[in-house]
Amino acid sequence: MIAERHRETILVGYLAAFFSLIAFLFFFQREMVLLYGDAVAHINIARRVFDSRTPGLKQLGTVWLPLPHLLMIPFLISDWAWQNGLGGSLPSMIAYVAAVMGLFRLVRDGLLSFVGPVGASTSAPHIAAWFAAITFAANPNLLYMQATAMTESLYLACFIWAVVFMADFARQIQGGTFDRKAERSLHWCGLCLAAAMLTRYDGWFAGAIFSFVVLMLLASAKFCGAAQIELKKLRVATIKFVIVVASVPIFWLAYNAFIYGNALEFATGPYSARAIEQRSTQAGQPPHPGHHNLRVATIYFITSAEANLANGNGQKAWLLLAIAGTAIMLFRYRGLGAWLLLWIPLPFYSLSVAYGGVPIFMPVWWPFSYYNVRYGLQLLPAIVVFTSAALYFCMTHLADRRARLVVVLIAFGFAGSSYIFIWRAQPICLREAVANSRTRVPFERALAEQLQRLPPSSTLIMSIGSSVGALQRAGIHLNRVIHEGNHGDPNQWGTEGMWKRALGAPERWADYAIGFDDDEVTRSARTHHLPALVVVETPGQGRATIYQTK
Repeated sequence: MIAERHRETILVGYLAAFFSLIAFLFFFQREMVLLYGDAVAHINIARRVFDSRTPGLKQLGTVWLPLPHLLMIPFLISDWAWQNGLGGSLPSMIAYVAAVMGLFRLVRDGLLSFVGPVGASTSAPHIAAWFAAITFAANPNLLYMQATAMTESLYLACFIWAVVFMADFARQIQGGTFDRKAERSLHWCGLCLAAAMLTRYDGWFAGAIFSFVVLMLLASAKFCGAAQIELKKLRVATIKFVIVVASVPIFWLAYNAFIYGNALEFATGPYSARAIEQRSTQAGQPPHPGHHNLRVATIYFITSAEANLANGNGQKAWLLLAIAGTAIMLFRYRGLGAWLLLWIPLPFYSLSVAYGGVPIFMPVWWPFSYYNVRYGLQLLPAIVVFTSAALYFCMTHLADRRARLVVVLIAFGFAGSSYIFIWRAQPICLREAVANSRTRVPFERALAEQLQRLPPSSTLIMSIGSSVGALQRAGIHLNRVIHEGNHGDPNQWGTEGMWKRALGAPERWADYAIGFDDDEVTRSARTHHLPALVVVETPGQGRATIYQTK
């Protein structure tokens, strides 16, 4: 039985890998994998760890958590994979396959535990699991995101597997036993959760919730009068779990304190979400939707989740089915309570939009644009899993075999039609990427053309905060560029660092300087009366000026 389940899970993985590859080739051939500016930034953060004037782990920066960049590094050693984005896509694609396998296992194993009590046939849990896995894997927005260097699919994989192992652990504890298998489940749950916490800050919130659940399970075991030896082992395993989960924020706070002198640099620094929100909000303009309004923030997040699942009337149907599945689980299958952890993104993003400076813009509501619509994908596992629970309930409460077949066909037909309409209208995550790259990509191409004309051995001074894609397109290695991330060893460069010293004497440090509008490089060029060689301007973007320093 175990071997058969394992083979079935592996088969799901093969199918997911096929979906992943086809989707990647589709978007890659259309030059869509580098449309997100964040995807370009992620790739180059990883690249500069070894390709830099001052290489090392300090180049991981702050704000974004390090695991996605560390996983990309082996794939970005190739210049070809760096320039076309493949090196950043591969970890996302692998994570997507793992996420699909995890979701299938979560639904199948959970529902199989109820075959006896509810008198269901053994086929119903497998059908519901296949429905969940296929619906999740075939989602057009997820297929696009997993083809890019964005962090969504990696986080979903870590989060889903954390729920899988937590569900395994909860079933074993609720069954009145704590053995080696239960200990392993809790151990792997902690590791998956730690990986999620090193990928996105969603994981920090999830870590707190998971820890609370584990402590509640420990308390319930005590209340049920578990054997003293088992309680001692469970207590030790719980302590280890909490230590693993707590080590991630402690590590990141210590890293920021050591590198930047501020443990909260990622939350309060100039590149934090709150700082970006303050800079982007013009004086006299209203704040973003949901600002200090939890109800509106929740509505925007739920709507973004619906938009990732369907267009038009089908959006509400998905949500209603998921709510129905949740209610069914609470009343009929309480042993699947760990599945409720899949709803964690709902309070996290509602609170983040309301009080964390993380706006979501929808094209149908003010300000009628696209921004962070992709966050809605975080609810995809919950909606898919609880919809499959509703399907399972219907299959197990219909006596007629033909009626069960009709229900299954309707479910797959509903999911298929939803996705067909998404493809016809273009996936909203792709629309977001296209909308936000419409002016950036032509600007980077134009700048890259000019940079390629510079001598191949020349050294540049340039801020890479927003236009590092031009260097990537031009194939200019980052070790030829002095940028704001080049602080260097204080014993060698002093407290000013390489970047500040280069701005103070550009003619000593570089052959060319590239300034953007009125940035630090432009001000340094004016101060030192550097001659401008080329000015690059495209509609909707600022100005880039190439100065000669020598």
